[in-house]
Amino acid sequence: MSLRKRPLLSRLSRLGRSTGQDDITAPILAILMNRKSLGCLFELLETILLTLVIFMVVQSFVAQPYQVQQPSMENTLMPDQYVLVDKLTPRFDGYHRGDIIVFTPPTGWSEDANKTPYIKRVVGVAGETIDIHGGHVYVNGNLLIEPYVYEGQSTDMADGGSHTWKVEPGHLFVLGDHRQASQDSRAFGPIDKSAAIGRAWLRYWPANKFGLLPQVNRSPNPSVAPSPSVTTAPTATPAPSVTSAASKKP
Repeated sequence: MSLRKRPLLSRLSRLGRSTGQDDITAPILAILMNRKSLGCLFELLETILLTLVIFMVVQSFVAQPYQVQQPSMENTLMPDQYVLVDKLTPRFDGYHRGDIIVFTPPTGWSEDANKTPYIKRVVGVAGETIDIHGGHVYVNGNLLIEPYVYEGQSTDMADGGSHTWKVEPGHLFVLGDHRQASQDSRAFGPIDKSAAIGRAWLRYWPANKFGLLPQVNRSPNPSVAPSPSVTTAPTATPAPSVTSAASKKP
């Protein structure tokens, strides 16, 4: 013969009915049921709290989604697309030429008090000399081949002239892919590496554009002579480039 263990609440309920003392067992049952309900509530709160802690840790130290707002990275990234920004690997493997990064703009270059981040491409790193003239970018005297530039635009200064920068340690030189619709290091100079939030590596929205962002050659490619290009002066668009998508889903 097999025995089946009955739950305590069921046994107390049966005892009360069999002895006609429901008025005695009812309070005991109520207390036990309340404790069970409180236990379930505490478990639910623990789960919610743990989920929030994990979310905050991941978003603060691992990865964070951002929405592209402006056209400064066309056609690589279009307005209203969403990207995932890697905050972890730059701590071990620094930023390189060709990386697309999200960063806090220098003081005075943000249109809002929250300093909405910018998104640009790294074209120069510490120790390099960046020279812009004749519609092209030169790194340490070598012409930088940039197949990602929007519709083959030239890279010009706002005044149509030329300029040279020496990228100091702890700094990055950044440009937007849409050169005529980007406020970047041509205007505010190299940025402090500490202003970088992370490296954009995955586009996850819209769904039909889902995938890793294309990688480019990290070394400047010398050329015998620059090819002719349009020399239209860039238009000023100091609007921010991205906004955090932590609380906004497409």
